[in-house]
Amino acid sequence: MIKITGTNTYIDVAIDDRTVRISGEMIIGGFVCYKSSMTNWLIPENVPLTEDDKKEIIQKVTEKTAGSHMVITFE
Repeated sequence: MIKITGTNTYIDVAIDDRTVRISGEMIIGGFVCYKSSMTNWLIPENVPLTEDDKKEIIQKVTEKTAGSHMVITFE
């Protein structure tokens, strides 16, 4: 299960019992996330993300928001 919440400057992505905060910016029709801000899990605190973690997060967020009113992309 994935849950996405946030503000106009970041999103929090909760996957199972882990959460990551990803910086970015609100744009018309969506949100652009900065991959470079994906360094550590928010929960569990300060645990580094692996490259596989990052790929999984990007894939799940992209799939969940594709075709929605709030498309989330990564750069």
